[in-house]
Amino acid sequence: MSDESGSARKKFRFHFVVEIVLIAALALYLVLAKEQVVGDDLAFTVIGAGLMALVTYWTLSTLRGVLEIIVLRTRELKH
Repeated sequence: MSDESGSARKKFRFHFVVEIVLIAALALYLVLAKEQVVGDDLAFTVIGAGLMALVTYWTLSTLRGVLEIIVLRTRELKH
């Protein structure tokens, strides 16, 4: 059981670091996009939409990792 818990923790740490990097990239994109008109530069808009979708997906995946850790800890407490 503790091996599963350690693996879940390592996975969560990785997900958390990637989450921070993605949020920083999104913040940089938003700073650069401050003066842009939506749809004016199609490539810039597509990159922004893709980045926002990726951040959303990764956030949900990270939350799934948190739930896995909670479940594993709950199982450890019951045994």
